[in-house]
Amino acid sequence: MTLIAILMGTVAAGVGSVWLAALLSFAMLARYTQHMLSLAAGALMATAFMHLLPEAFESQASAHDLFALLLGGLVFFFLLDKAELWHHGHEHHHGGDEAGGHDHGHGHDAHARHAHHGHVHPQAPDSPRSGGWAVLAGDSVHAFGDGILIASAFLADMQLGVVAALAVLAHEVPHHMGDLVVLRATSGTQRAALIKVSLAGTVTALGGVLGYFLLSSFDDFLPYFLVAASSSFVYVALADLIPQLQKRLSLRETVAQVTWLAAGIALVTLVSGLAHAH
Repeated sequence: MTLIAILMGTVAAGVGSVWLAALLSFAMLARYTQHMLSLAAGALMATAFMHLLPEAFESQASAHDLFALLLGGLVFFFLLDKAELWHHGHEHHHGGDEAGGHDHGHGHDAHARHAHHGHVHPQAPDSPRSGGWAVLAGDSVHAFGDGILIASAFLADMQLGVVAALAVLAHEVPHHMGDLVVLRATSGTQRAALIKVSLAGTVTALGGVLGYFLLSSFDDFLPYFLVAASSSFVYVALADLIPQLQKRLSLRETVAQVTWLAAGIALVTLVSGLAHAH
């Protein structure tokens, strides 16, 4: 039963997020991108701080070790982003773009961040026309890791698994929106881009199955995987998504942004409550 739940959760998160991203990118719903970013940020923070971390700290694992891993995870993802940005800047240095170096931290055309935790706006005008396979390779590695994290959550508790799968789906949507723009430029058609990114998304299920068989044999490591998942979610929310929302807006737009952020938190709490009730 747990394995079936893992498969359903990983396919929904891995492939469902791609199709939702395509709907947002290629259809008239593109104007809701900012709302999706706010929703994803709220969902990720709620999942990490209200579910994954409490579950990990209820175990017999040392609190000191778990906090150290959380800190190490945040630093690791920061360094990973730095390495990816450096690689992107080096790879596209000859392009003569203005999008080169100084705006990558908060810029809305920073497609450099696609390979691991990059969550970028799909409207960027200067999408690179090479590196499509690099995007798919990065997506596949990221999806595999997401599958293991979802499996660890399901093995800890069924409701945690549902919440983790929801959070992964929410934060992968803006990620895949950027990927689809890059792949559309390199593949030539929307359909080819959608197929390629969807195939990369199916690797989430592979990670979930492998995680199920490995983690079920090593229960003592479960709290550490939950904390690793939390560090990933917290980093993506605070370093990737929220900085994209930090811009001068009208009062009405600000209220909408905060409302969608709160909706992400409420949605995770609601799904968790429903899963727990069943």
